[in-house]
Amino acid sequence: MTWRPALSGYARLRHCPVRNSTLLVVPERIVVLSAEAAAIVGLCDGTRTVPEITTGFPAEGADDVVVFLDDLKERGWLR
Repeated sequence: MTWRPALSGYARLRHCPVRNSTLLVVPERIVVLSAEAAAIVGLCDGTRTVPEITTGFPAEGADDVVVFLDDLKERGWLR
């Protein structure tokens, strides 16, 4: 089965107007995302496969996107 990443039930994306950035809010932690990381996580809605997500980014960075998604999954922030 192909993985279709989605935020875990307890993880939330929020915009911070003070920092003008996107935050990933998880229990006991707030992660300030770069613009690119926010774009990647924003695509993780459970409808797109990892290859579909990576097509929206430069081909030379596709492996980095996969590593990033795997890291978030290991942390339990994606399911």
